[in-house]
Amino acid sequence: QVQLVESGGGLVQAGDSLRLSCAASGRTFSSYAMGWFRQAPGKEREIVAGISWAETTYFTDSAKGRFTISRNNAKNTVYLQMNSLKPEDTAVYYCAAAFLRPGTPIQTMGRQVDYWGQGTQVTVSS
Repeated sequence: QVQLVESGGGLVQAGDSLRLSCAASGRTFSSYAMGWFRQAPGKEREIVAGISWAETTYFTDSAKGRFTISRNNAKNTVYLQMNSLKPEDTAVYYCAAAFLRPGTPIQTMGRQVDYWGQGTQVTVSS
């Protein structure tokens, strides 16, 4: 069993930065691919960024060049650094863990998520 707890959300202005953290319990954290998803009102949940156990990363097009994902296996924590935030980034952000077979594209991890966090709200005002 893995429990995920997100933190770091909040209300910021356009152009500001935020760093989200996701702390995981469990001894097998390093074996999981970790991802950040978001869900805006009236929209489906979508992947924002993912990082494999080998630290291969994936970013959705809207996040490329602005967001960075990293993990610290010693601390069982994954981070999402978000820079140059835009109002369209407003959403609830969820941390997710998926045990992926080698070679599985990270961007498909949404179909294989084993654990979800409860989410943290990010609001970007214009």
